[in-house]
Amino acid sequence: MEQGESDERAVERELWEETGLRVIVGHLIGSVVRPAPVGVFDIHDYSCQPIGGTLRPGDDAAEAAWVDAETFATLERRNLLTEGLADALTSWNVLPR
Repeated sequence: MEQGESDERAVERELWEETGLRVIVGHLIGSVVRPAPVGVFDIHDYSCQPIGGTLRPGDDAAEAAWVDAETFATLERRNLLTEGLADALTSWNVLPR
C-alpha cells in the first residue's frame, strides 16, 4: 500500500498493475501474514468482480489464468500454487466447487 491509500484503492491499483484487470472491490474474505525478506507481508484478500482489462501475469509471475475447481485441484496436487494459497482459500471457504 502507498502512504494514505485506502484498502479499496490499493486493491484496484495492485490488481491493475499485477494482472491487467480493472475490478470492483467487494468484501474482505481473509488475511494472512507471510515472511518477507525484511519483516513480514500482511496480506488482506478481497472478493472482486472484474469489469475490464485483459488478464496477464505481473512481473513476478510466470503466468496468470482463470481456472475451474478441477484445474485448481490439479495445480495443488502438482505443487504449482503459491505456498499456503490452497490452505488459505480452503479455510476461508471461497474455493470454487
